[in-house]
Amino acid sequence: MPDVVVSTEELGRRTIRRSDFVSCNQAFIDCRTPGSDRKENYAMIGPGVSQAAGQHVNLRLPHGYNIGAAAMPHGITNNLHLHYTAEVFVCTEGEYLLRWGADGTEGELLLRAGDIASVPTWIFRGFTNTGPDDGWMFTVLGMDDTGGIIWGPSVLREAEGHGLRLTADNQLVDTVAGDEIAPGTELTEPMAQEYIDGLRHYSTEQMGRRVAAFDQLDWSERPFLDSTLPGGGVRLSSVIGYGMTEDLHQEPRIFNPHGHNAAWLRAEPGQGVSAHRQHETQTLIIKDGEWEITLNRTDPVTVRLGPRDMISVPQDAWRSLRNTGDTEGHLLVVNSGDGRVRLEWDEEVVKAAADAGLGMDHNGYVAPYALLPGSARRR
Repeated sequence: MPDVVVSTEELGRRTIRRSDFVSCNQAFIDCRTPGSDRKENYAMIGPGVSQAAGQHVNLRLPHGYNIGAAAMPHGITNNLHLHYTAEVFVCTEGEYLLRWGADGTEGELLLRAGDIASVPTWIFRGFTNTGPDDGWMFTVLGMDDTGGIIWGPSVLREAEGHGLRLTADNQLVDTVAGDEIAPGTELTEPMAQEYIDGLRHYSTEQMGRRVAAFDQLDWSERPFLDSTLPGGGVRLSSVIGYGMTEDLHQEPRIFNPHGHNAAWLRAEPGQGVSAHRQHETQTLIIKDGEWEITLNRTDPVTVRLGPRDMISVPQDAWRSLRNTGDTEGHLLVVNSGDGRVRLEWDEEVVKAAADAGLGMDHNGYVAPYALLPGSARRR
């Protein structure tokens, strides 16, 4: 496989800092509904499910998923809606109350900083900021084309009273601002009761199994080939899908297909992941700490990232990462696809691991080097 070399300009394009986020407060049809009118919507990778033509998108390159965020003051609510593809909430700061069901009373769960919740498709869901005003919720949506969303019937009816309608192709029409509904335009109508009756149902216990609470994560102490080598040492918790772990004992919290996988990495100062590459698209989102990301084996380019910063790493590009802060740091890794992510390690890493008595078996997991067949020992 030829090396993919990332230029300084391309690194800059793919680096999205917290200061680069641009909010839109008219992204959805409930933007004038009292109690929901102070929401801020962000679209960092892909447009997500925004219904506003003016939504700013930091990076439009297809990744196989969309990444955005929702921010709103204490007490403000994101109203009931459902998705056609996976919706994953990543609460990095504050506290949010998640609720679900056709009328929002089927169940509720509290999400705190570091918690990840995967909400099933085809159920209505909403959430309220029950914590401080600076709460922050990243969202990861399945697929490049999400298909948009379906709003709860009461949400559409109330929005119409504020001069807002939604077309069948998910575009917002603001009659108060002077938008006209062209003749023949198909408008979205509230979901009929017969379809509401056929939606999925989840108990609080069932939904709870789809939440990875930060203080209850299972961490692998040796998730990678380089875990015991200088430059390695991170721990990994698989949240959605098997992803990139090379620890055969590790299982994810959530198994069902999302179109992407997600895992937390944590590292003490100086620890990281050595040079490797993968074919899947990858996005790294910093939760806390200071991290250094280096791309390329020749002509390396480096960027330092802090909380809420993110970077999109191109397919097949060599990359390494390291915690350069003074305290333990955490970052979220999102990779495309539902299958396992098979890492290709730099030759020097493979040699150093072999010297330490470790290698990769034919199933892509770390194993004792002495027990591997000759074909694996030569890789």
